[in-house]
Amino acid sequence: MLRYLLPLVLFGVLGCGPEPAEEREAPTAAGSDPAVVQLTELLAARPEDAALYAQRARLYYERGNLPDAVADLQQATRLDSSSLDYAYGLADLYLDSEQPDRAIGVLERAVRMHPREVESRLRLGEAQLIQQRYGEAEATLDTAIALNAGSAEAYYLLSQVHAEAGDTTRALAAAQTAARLDPGMTDAYLLLGDLSAGQGGNPRALAYYDSAVASNPNDVIAVHARANYFYRSGQLQRALAEYRRVSTIDRQYVEGNFNAGLILLELDSLQQAYREFNIAVNNDPASMEAYLYRGYASEQLGDVAAARRDFETVLRMDPDFTPAQEALARLNG
Repeated sequence: MLRYLLPLVLFGVLGCGPEPAEEREAPTAAGSDPAVVQLTELLAARPEDAALYAQRARLYYERGNLPDAVADLQQATRLDSSSLDYAYGLADLYLDSEQPDRAIGVLERAVRMHPREVESRLRLGEAQLIQQRYGEAEATLDTAIALNAGSAEAYYLLSQVHAEAGDTTRALAAAQTAARLDPGMTDAYLLLGDLSAGQGGNPRALAYYDSAVASNPNDVIAVHARANYFYRSGQLQRALAEYRRVSTIDRQYVEGNFNAGLILLELDSLQQAYREFNIAVNNDPASMEAYLYRGYASEQLGDVAAARRDFETVLRMDPDFTPAQEALARLNG
């Protein structure tokens, strides 16, 4: 999982070369948004102010208007090519709008302009990884490590490159280095756990998951990953306890309740399974799977009317959802 890439910076510290003029997209009308109107009026008076374009880009992004956000950040980078922050923000916007090649182009220019800036190479390496350009990503991250041998992020991303490229041995070595350099890097331990578990019976997998949880005991992703490990290895009671722990850390993280319900169904603890699925439904009313399995639990408990209601609810959400169609047909048959 790629979790290094930071949220949109838009207004940080570095810059890349100007975007080609033909990439500029004309901003849409400001409309009645007072903040956008104010910035648009300021830009009419100060059309060479890159910071104003960046501020308006932020507003457009916050309002879900990616095309205009991109257009304004393109203009900001033209006006101030020394700001890497604008470059990073523009690259992130390109990734958000599913234009990874453009993101890579922006970051490549940033690297050329600031060849000793490590963060530019980290961002470029991750963008190349997203595009599955593994050889290029490895070269980019190797250079980042040469510039800063203590960069845990560079080793972590490199481990992801090796893992996706199928080289588990090198992936493990890079992730181990990342964890050594930053003992609090939860993601590195999670990757080590996943890689070790994938080797089949590797006894170190659980130790890595334990380290991930220890590094951040309230990280639901880490606790859930360890729960999944217990489930895959047949330790159902330990998995159940972990899934329940997830739901106490974050009651909105319904995967914990849902998976606990699945285990309880497997253990024929139908009332308890129903309760877990019911919590999942209440916390995420849009989850078709939670309704479906609550319906299964009701059906096995003999409450056919409740089961039918849940299956019908699923079909109102998606009339083509085959498992609900089959379940309802079984009840009506």
